[in-house]
This record gives sequence, structure tokens and C-alpha cells, in this order.
Amino acid sequence: MPRKLIKKYLPHPKIITDNRLIRVLGPRLQDPGLWHINRKSFSGAIAVGVFFAFMPVPFQMLLAALAAISFRLNILVAVPTVWISNPITLAPMFYFCYRIGAAILNIRADNFNFELSLDWVVTGMLDIWQPLLLGCLVVGLVSATVSYWLMQFLWRYHLLTRIKNRRERRRRRKLESRQQTSKHSNFKSEDGR
Repeated sequence: MPRKLIKKYLPHPKIITDNRLIRVLGPRLQDPGLWHINRKSFSGAIAVGVFFAFMPVPFQMLLAALAAISFRLNILVAVPTVWISNPITLAPMFYFCYRIGAAILNIRADNFNFELSLDWVVTGMLDIWQPLLLGCLVVGLVSATVSYWLMQFLWRYHLLTRIKNRRERRRRRKLESRQQTSKHSNFKSEDGR
């Protein structure tokens, strides 16, 4: 992936480490591996962020940050990746996870009546928590694995494309240089010098 493009949109690590709320984590945030952008840290951070985006828990960003610190992955990529689950995408994501969990547990998912009320959250969750949690774990793991390997592939593809383009430019320059020197030598031979 284009490292310069990624760095352009990420805040400087000093801004993050100077934040009074984040300073609580102390010297662990000073690890350069948390701020370095390479294929391993970027792909792993995407996978961690995607995994926690599918978890039906509060403080997903904090969990993604702690996982990034533990695995020495880029924290500035892991935390925003969690935003895949936002108020717009949350309901379809969790419904899909519920359906997957219900299919794995062989439970009929049709008897699902949702009401937007606190009473339903308390009583309705008792009926759906097992398929929802299992579906979230399965979908989270599969999505994290796919996103990890997809980022690995895209990073490698981008790198190989850059190398190929660089070789092509060098080859063209070399060819142009040879053509100019051959023109120059032909011109000299016609003059008789």
C-alpha cells in the first residue's frame, strides 16, 4: 500500500502520546512498532479492527487499541478500522451475525421480533445472545482473516507494480540514452571527424 498516502492522513504519534487520556498507557505507547507502517503491522491492524468491529461490546476502539499494543500492530490503523460498525451499519451487521449464529446452532431465526425499547433489550437479548455472540465471533474471525490476507495481497501487488513501473522507466531511459548516443555518433561519422 502507498505508505506516503497512509502517513498523510494519520496523525503524528506525538499528538496521540501527548493526549492526557492516552498517557495512562505510559511507555507502551513509545514502542515504534505501534506507529510504523509496514505490510505486517498494517495488515494485522486492519484484521484487529475488523474483528472488534463485529464484536457486540462497548468500547470496541479501546479493545482494538489494546490488541494493537499487545501484538505490536499499528494503533493508528487498528482503531479507526473499528468504525466499520457505526450507527448506520450496526443493525445489518449484527442481524447478519445473528443469522449466521442461528444457522450454526440450528435455531430458527424467523421468530425474531425487534422492538426499539429498553424492555426488549433486556428480555429479547436473553433469547438471542447465544446465536448473536457465536455469529459475531465466527463472522469477526472470518472477516479479520480475509481482510488480513486481502491487505497482504494488495500491499504486495502495489509493491510489485511499483517495481515493474520503475524497471520499465529505467529501461525506457536506457533505450533513449542509447538512441541519443547512437544519433550523436552517426552525426559525428557523417561530418568525418
